[in-house]
Amino acid sequence: MYQRIPTTRRVFMKSGALAFLGLGMSSFPSFLTRAIAGTFTPAQKKKVLICIFQRGAMDGLMAVCPFNDSELRSARPSLFMSPVKNDNSNPLIDLDGKFGLHPSFSAFEKLFKEKELAILHGVGSPNKSRSHFDAQDFMETGTPFDKSNLSGWLNRASGLLPLKGSAFRAVSSTSTLPRSLYGVEPALAISNLNDFNVRERKTMNGNATSAKSFEELYDHTTAGLLQEKGKETFDAIKMLDGITKEPYKPSNGAIYPVSPLGNALMQLARLIKLEVGLEIGFAESTGWDTHYNQGTASGIFAKNAADLSNAIAAFWQDMGDVYQDQVTVMTMTEFGRTVHQNGSGGTDHGRASCSFILGKNVSGGQIYGQVPVLSLANLEDQRDLPVTTDYRALFTEVAETQFGNLKEEVLFPGWKGEKTKLMRRS
Repeated sequence: MYQRIPTTRRVFMKSGALAFLGLGMSSFPSFLTRAIAGTFTPAQKKKVLICIFQRGAMDGLMAVCPFNDSELRSARPSLFMSPVKNDNSNPLIDLDGKFGLHPSFSAFEKLFKEKELAILHGVGSPNKSRSHFDAQDFMETGTPFDKSNLSGWLNRASGLLPLKGSAFRAVSSTSTLPRSLYGVEPALAISNLNDFNVRERKTMNGNATSAKSFEELYDHTTAGLLQEKGKETFDAIKMLDGITKEPYKPSNGAIYPVSPLGNALMQLARLIKLEVGLEIGFAESTGWDTHYNQGTASGIFAKNAADLSNAIAAFWQDMGDVYQDQVTVMTMTEFGRTVHQNGSGGTDHGRASCSFILGKNVSGGQIYGQVPVLSLANLEDQRDLPVTTDYRALFTEVAETQFGNLKEEVLFPGWKGEKTKLMRRS
């Protein structure tokens, strides 16, 4: 996965200082554990936005297929799928007579029918880059034509939220902090809550390092921001120490896939239920770059689709009636795939794809956006599903519905446009 390191010391100090301790990269003495024993007090329940980045560029036309389009059938002789059932196929799931959900996304069918899941098709970036690296950066910064911007849109969203946040306001369940959370607001990267604790480091002679020497390391640092943010991280460690020692037991019979994404969403679910003040959560789904042997009902795409939908469905089940009202889940991917399949049984870098949005405040059970007849004349550059919805129209509406009115000029500088209208306003 591509990550660009910020070039300013200020951005590193403010975001990196909180990130590095969650990675298990250092070991620390046990004085913090003893100091906080029995003092953990949960924060009040918060509205939570969970963003999942599908890295590699998901084929939106395979995920949610306009199966009546004869042009698409011709363009994909070995990849096209149909909702028609026969003895030798695993057909598409007919959603509305026009679009079919890939069968490996079957965990989404119930959520769609219960009108908790919406699909936005034809969504993407106005920047036509087909570079994974640039397209991911542009989507995560929220400034698709400005490479100089160092902050991520989720970090800016965190800064726009009312009142002072918990040390756990913004958490990425990844090993490194994603571009979306770079910036001046505190953010944590925690790949495993059981490793995010205070550990005692032994010296060569077997003695534990002293609490005094450790505290002095941060008290005397010349990097003021590192000192400040490092101590905020220690506060976060202390909040969790002692309550993450027991194995996590998902609620309501939820079973997460045994995969990086399944683990990531389980960690975020645990933080939500601990009520430590999480408001923005981030996770990643990888492997969507299907140039070769994409497959249909089985294969690379099907495997990734099953993992994504099963992980999200398990997370939603785990939230249950107690927490579902607080949470919205949104997926994103840097771009889509070509309409025509290539000679290797796959698809190449394209333009528009689709996003899945899940929540009680989502006007679900519908497919939003525009997908034209996929004749050559209607394709972008005569090869791609055109972008008919700017991703910022979706991100802005979801964030504002979840958190209240935000300053759009700060959240997405330079963007002015209509929102997607797929969220319910209370």
